Amino acid sequence: MSVAMPGALDFARRASTPELMDTEDCGVAEFEACLVDLARVNRLTLAYRPTLAWLDRLVRRHPPAGPLSIVDVGSGYGDMLRQIDRWAERRGVAVTLTGVDLNPWSRAAAAKATAAGRPIRWITTDLFDYRPDKPIDLVVSSLFTHHLNDDQVVRFLNWMEATARLGWFVNDLHRHPLPYHVFRHWSRLAGWHRFVRHDGPVSITRAFVRADWQRLLARADVPEGAAEISWHVPFRLCVGRAR
Repeated sequence: MSVAMPGALDFARRASTPELMDTEDCGVAEFEACLVDLARVNRLTLAYRPTLAWLDRLVRRHPPAGPLSIVDVGSGYGDMLRQIDRWAERRGVAVTLTGVDLNPWSRAAAAKATAAGRPIRWITTDLFDYRPDKPIDLVVSSLFTHHLNDDQVVRFLNWMEATARLGWFVNDLHRHPLPYHVFRHWSRLAGWHRFVRHDGPVSITRAFVRADWQRLLARADVPEGAAEISWHVPFRLCVGRAR
């Protein structure tokens, strides 16, 4: 399936092209198949590494006195939280993990893919309606913020700043023509789900450059210089804030 983009591609600013995952009504089986392929993409593109490296640095600087409560916003298939669960087990760090996603089919797919007895729970709700029953230490998100417009990103930054006691980390894409064109051809050759083939390149056009994050952080209630913007192979642009 080809990617239909309105007019000429312009990587100078964020696109507003909608993604099929956000707009198309499909069955639960098709949605789950899309999430499975997205998890494959995440593994192949080293998507988990920036978040796990940030967690490593944080717990080295501030060894937790008790279990860390971590919320993953836009948790989707739950693969990031399962990676965090494995990371915590290897490091001997006690955690309680919560995945928050608006789509109820995400919850079903994530629960199905998660081994019984793991310290992970899945909640279906709009992020801004979420009322945690206990204080949250850390908030993470992966490939979530590019789904939001600028005003929503600022609102999300403010929510994290007000909610996360120890810090937060945003893991997203770097808007650039190279990954856009590479992913278009790669996803077609791999035969991934049609949503992935369409939404992957669209996600890149909706994503960020460093100047975007500088501008959005300046609008948010984040103290100047408190958040660090970092680039990671291949074409990940992340923002972290540790208190």
